Amino acid sequence: MWPKISPQQPQQPAPLPIEPRGFFTGVKIRPIIVGAVVDYVATFVLVMLYLILYYVKEPFEKGGLPEEAIEKALNEMLSSQEGLVALIVIGAFCTALGGYLAARLAKADELKHGALVGAVSLIVGVLQTAMTGEASPVPYFYQLLGYVLAIPAGALGGSFAQGPGRVSIPGK
Repeated sequence: MWPKISPQQPQQPAPLPIEPRGFFTGVKIRPIIVGAVVDYVATFVLVMLYLILYYVKEPFEKGGLPEEAIEKALNEMLSSQEGLVALIVIGAFCTALGGYLAARLAKADELKHGALVGAVSLIVGVLQTAMTGEASPVPYFYQLLGYVLAIPAGALGGSFAQGPGRVSIPGK
């Protein structure tokens, strides 16, 4: 008997092993910087508007806005629970806005770009507080809460930029 010879199948190369993707792979710096700047400027503008509209009504209605009135209103706002909660909400909203903008500009890895905007905003906030050289007028609990919310708020903005029903899968 003759040995049975089977036709040779072409040899396919072995599949490459799955390698982990680095966290910073695909990160675009410019959108993160733009998002962090938008966060910082928007937070400043909205806090000032909130301060003027809710705490400095009388001098503003008379046509002037003396510096003493703003300083007095700022102290009043920082000593009230409503004012402190408003600061937290405004800060988180503006960080989410910056995260959204960064994710839209990056057009990839939206959640990651949004979270990195939150991280940059967190670092800027800590540095700004440390560089003043004096104790912050904001109570420690609210300051800590603002720091804790920074990265999740940025990530939330990035997730809004993904669009409804779309899940970001790393490496795809």
